[in-house]
Amino acid sequence: MSTTMPKPGEISRKWYILDAADKPIGRTAVKAAEILRGKHKPTFTPHIDCGDHVIILNAEKAVLTGNKLIQKFARHHTGFVGGLKEVRYDKLMAQKPEKAMMLAVRGMLPDTTVGRKALTRCRIYRGAEHKNQAQKPEAWTL
Repeated sequence: MSTTMPKPGEISRKWYILDAADKPIGRTAVKAAEILRGKHKPTFTPHIDCGDHVIILNAEKAVLTGNKLIQKFARHHTGFVGGLKEVRYDKLMAQKPEKAMMLAVRGMLPDTTVGRKALTRCRIYRGAEHKNQAQKPEAWTL
């Protein structure tokens, strides 16, 4: 019995919708990262980008458990001396909940070209409306 290796031209990509309303950010991000990598498919290959597209809805209604809203920070550095910027998650969730969800999904993907390419197939929306109806996405139940 031989192992089949899918070629990049043979991969078919589907569209899935995840609803993040009243669910922890991490649980939604885990499922989104799994779909983006293609780990739910029987033809998964680690070194080939074989994942699907993901649409995450209701990012503003996602929750952080425990005291993470107050104690957790999103940090980045500008590159200049003393340029560390940090934003607490209560402020980030109020202003840019899409960014908070994107940071969670990005943290669960590998830091390789496959992970960066997979992240381009993730679309996150603040509310319940999205503009990808033409792709006929299917609902994914968590």
